[in-house]
Amino acid sequence: MRYTLRQLEVFLATAHFENVTKAADSLAMSQSAASGALKDMEQQFDVQLFDRVGKRLQVNELGRLLRPKAEALLEQAKELEQELMTHKEVGHLKLGATLTIGNYLAVELMADFMRETPGAEVTLEVANTEAIARQILNFDLDIGLIEGEFQHPDLEVSYWRDDELVVFCSPKHPLANKQELDDSDLLAAEWILREQGSGTRQGFDRAMHGLMSQQTITLELQHTEAIKRAVEAGLGISCLSRIAVEDNFKRGSLVALNVPHRDLNRAFYLILRRDKYRSAGVKKWLQLCNG
Repeated sequence: MRYTLRQLEVFLATAHFENVTKAADSLAMSQSAASGALKDMEQQFDVQLFDRVGKRLQVNELGRLLRPKAEALLEQAKELEQELMTHKEVGHLKLGATLTIGNYLAVELMADFMRETPGAEVTLEVANTEAIARQILNFDLDIGLIEGEFQHPDLEVSYWRDDELVVFCSPKHPLANKQELDDSDLLAAEWILREQGSGTRQGFDRAMHGLMSQQTITLELQHTEAIKRAVEAGLGISCLSRIAVEDNFKRGSLVALNVPHRDLNRAFYLILRRDKYRSAGVKKWLQLCNG
């Protein structure tokens, strides 16, 4: 074999950081050793995998073609190493989840996963839909659980489960006792919403089609708890997943508002790179989610 796994690691790290020094640091190597490994690999096959753009090394067309194959090969090598060292099938699983899923669903799933696969290591990154998708595409995460629809030719997006958005307000808000809201109510209200790029905001914008340009958005916040506190304080009304506010409804600190003429149903999705190697951990997680 004319290449080494170390050379592949340097290639992938350089593709990720677009900088040999940062790639070397991430692999606990010297800069000269990393540069040498990359240079040797290119010379052995008489190829160029990067274009120099200023101070950056940007992966070129050939490099982009080889990257997913190198990722898959290294994943298999790590899986084999894990089995040899621990005699276990599942190693490190890197999950990404959007805020609602990460805060209210993912931890329970992780607990089930770890009970069924003793010794497995699981990490969770929580961010909005666009951020999770970017990390999946960049091979930083193995699997994403997202609230919004996200289409990309390199992503495999599959339905996971249904969800419902709900409009709500403080018990002291003027709309709290109204049986149904109509469009005039939705336009007159001051809204506190999730930021653009989040799945919740995407679902809200779709449900409010035809009204968005006329609605008053007072605040855009990245965290559901901050939104709920702002609504409790009477700063406006909002719209979040029902699973995020169900306990508040039971306690009476927030009140659900009925908007029957607007479709607030949506779905949660699983996303993976199409060319991502399906390790034992990935397969186990998908089985758990789809079971």
